[in-house]
Amino acid sequence: MPETRTPLNLDNIKPYQQRTFVPNDIDLSDVDAICAVFQILINFTINSQETVETFILNRSELEAVLNQYSSMLYIRMTCQTDNQEHADAYQFYTEKISPATKPLLNKLNQKYLAATKDFPQTSDRYDLYNLAIQTDIELFREENIELQTEVSLLSQEYQKRCGAMNVHFNGEERTMPEMGKYLLETDRTLRESAWRATSDRRLQDKDNLENIYDKMIQLRHTIATNCGFKNYRDYMFKAMHRFDYTPEHCYAFHDGIKNIIIPLLEKMVAKRKTNMGLDTLKPWDSNCDPFNRAPLEPFDSEEEFISGVSNIFKKIDPKLAAQFDKMNDLNLLDLMSRKGKAPGGYQSGLEEIRVPFIFMNAVGVDDNLRVLIHEGGHAFHSFAAADEPLVDYRHAPIEFCEVASMGMELLAIDHYTEFYEADEAKRSKEDNLESIITVLAWIATIDCFQHWIYENPTHTQEERKKKWLEIHNRFGGQFTDWENTGESHDYAWHRQLHLFECPFYYIEYGIAQLGALGLWVQSKANKENALKNYHNGLSLGGSKRLPELFQATGLPFDFSEKTIAPLAKALSEELGL
Repeated sequence: MPETRTPLNLDNIKPYQQRTFVPNDIDLSDVDAICAVFQILINFTINSQETVETFILNRSELEAVLNQYSSMLYIRMTCQTDNQEHADAYQFYTEKISPATKPLLNKLNQKYLAATKDFPQTSDRYDLYNLAIQTDIELFREENIELQTEVSLLSQEYQKRCGAMNVHFNGEERTMPEMGKYLLETDRTLRESAWRATSDRRLQDKDNLENIYDKMIQLRHTIATNCGFKNYRDYMFKAMHRFDYTPEHCYAFHDGIKNIIIPLLEKMVAKRKTNMGLDTLKPWDSNCDPFNRAPLEPFDSEEEFISGVSNIFKKIDPKLAAQFDKMNDLNLLDLMSRKGKAPGGYQSGLEEIRVPFIFMNAVGVDDNLRVLIHEGGHAFHSFAAADEPLVDYRHAPIEFCEVASMGMELLAIDHYTEFYEADEAKRSKEDNLESIITVLAWIATIDCFQHWIYENPTHTQEERKKKWLEIHNRFGGQFTDWENTGESHDYAWHRQLHLFECPFYYIEYGIAQLGALGLWVQSKANKENALKNYHNGLSLGGSKRLPELFQATGLPFDFSEKTIAPLAKALSEELGL
């Protein structure tokens, strides 16, 4: 496939509004210049409720400018991990700029909180904002800045190593996403060869990744104990502003998945084995079509990919399609896989222009549709909250952000005829719904694994491997035959970048997947009402707490068996399990 366009030339993109506080000519690579602007705000005179409001808006503008700059550096680095200039720029921000601003942000927090006591607010608009500020003050420790920087640099090293994981296969050098295409092929021998080549390549870096992770765990544990916490898990629940649920709720989710979803997964596996005429499923038998049909190939070019997804959005809501088309027109999409590109996919808000950017690794397979539609849902969330003056309120908690993305996947599920004939569209839909069952099991696996890791920070690599296998088998790993696959099962978790880069950011996918399924059930009954609820929830941004955001979307904020059971029943009925 052709090389994608170079992203992020913002020269011709106007900011959402003109700056009123941050100088237009500021050099954002100059630490002293940035700190000087912070100091102006620290010295800002607050003598009335009106000046409190001015202080908030000036700070919001400063944070938007810096957020956009850091996002651009990260995007450029992940788009070209083999570009040393981009790597150096991101590393400089991580090592110099971010650490320099953290104590200044803490001073701003303290100044603001003191001002709210002198000039009490007359409405509840800033209640959630104030709670977040108070929490951040409680967690700030000067000695953690250097430790957090070290963790960020280790994350960058993980990205670089993964971006360099190319495989020589069938006479050509291929990226890991490109190798994934072979797991869809009808030729079982070819699938096995591709899987083994990919697994062997990952295992080449297993010791490096294990050592990176060990360092991360110890640094994170020290960060937590510096703040008076027993472990990093408890620290992160507070740092991530999880005001509305606890680790015990996560355990209830794990149990619900084990009791309700895993039996469905077992039925799916049995059905697949029967259809494939196999006694056991090997790791290379899970992604191909069980009836030996050729892989779905929805598009041949980036242009065809973008056009088809735009048409899907048009069928759901022309307003959403116009937003997606705007991103394309502004060259804010980098979709195709290539050598040197970091793994995964994400949407990143560019806070000053208030238009999002989408990154992914498309190779022309069916799942690419869902990834782009998923990231499109995140983008629609950014557009929906773009008019919010307060940058903090333009971002919902991740548990609800993922409802926006996963919900969009399911709202789009009946429109794949943009890419396929009717029978292929039906096949793609079934694959999508089945993947939800698989994903819920994987989410429980990863989340459960993280709880154990950080509750037991002195564990050895051997103990970690043993616990990984135990947890994975609890949630369906035992349904795959791993015999004669070397160490692949032992280190299957290495591919989950969240474990390395953003610990405890994974249960959100489970909470949100249940919300998205609830939205899908709504749409089956009344599509217009489901779309209305979708817009209602997204329009609130992050200005409300999680239960209120879910309520605005017509959903319960609950991820126990009580919620899982009826949604699993709807999936089971749709799939004939």
